[in-house]
Amino acid sequence: MPILIKRVYETPDQQDGYRVLIDRLWPRGMKKEDARIDEWVKEIAPSNELRKWYSHEPAKWEEFKRRYFKELEGQKETVEQLGRKASQATITFLFSSKETRLNNAVALKEYIEMNFKP
Repeated sequence: MPILIKRVYETPDQQDGYRVLIDRLWPRGMKKEDARIDEWVKEIAPSNELRKWYSHEPAKWEEFKRRYFKELEGQKETVEQLGRKASQATITFLFSSKETRLNNAVALKEYIEMNFKP
């Protein structure tokens, strides 16, 4: 299941495959034509309340994932759609955060790899 993760501000590449923006808000300063996204799935992003609570504080990472995974349980159809796409071809989750290791794209990838069985 080839799921890649990339900042939306990085240069698009053919190896990205199907490019999916998974943030609730459009990235600041990014023109839609420059982003070259195939799909924007904002409903899969963490709720505004969770995003603000987490605030990319590393000490909150495990609790953020637990809460986000609980939110994802209510998005089963969308998760399954992303999982099916990933089982058929390379998919890249795009995010805008400056935090590259502990962000919603990393958590979503983990959740899909743990829970989606093609």
